[in-house]
Amino acid sequence: MEVTVRIPDDLASRMNATSGEISRRALEALAIEEYRNHRLTRPELRRLLAFETSYELDGFLKAHQVFDDYSLADFEREREALKSLGF
Repeated sequence: MEVTVRIPDDLASRMNATSGEISRRALEALAIEEYRNHRLTRPELRRLLAFETSYELDGFLKAHQVFDDYSLADFEREREALKSLGF
């Protein structure tokens, strides 16, 4: 699918000049928003943004201050699983 966004020329030229290609930044902003709202999974986000590794995706998310929800219950579940494995 291709999406077209209309931006006045004077604004578009300023936006492009300041920090990279505007179409990529728009895609990243949309992707982050969809991920935050649980409409994209990590693998889908990685595919959409064409990252080769999950490490690249982790860096991207960290740079945009997007952190996974990790509750105390998640921690306890992982702790119990490790304990049952002898760790």
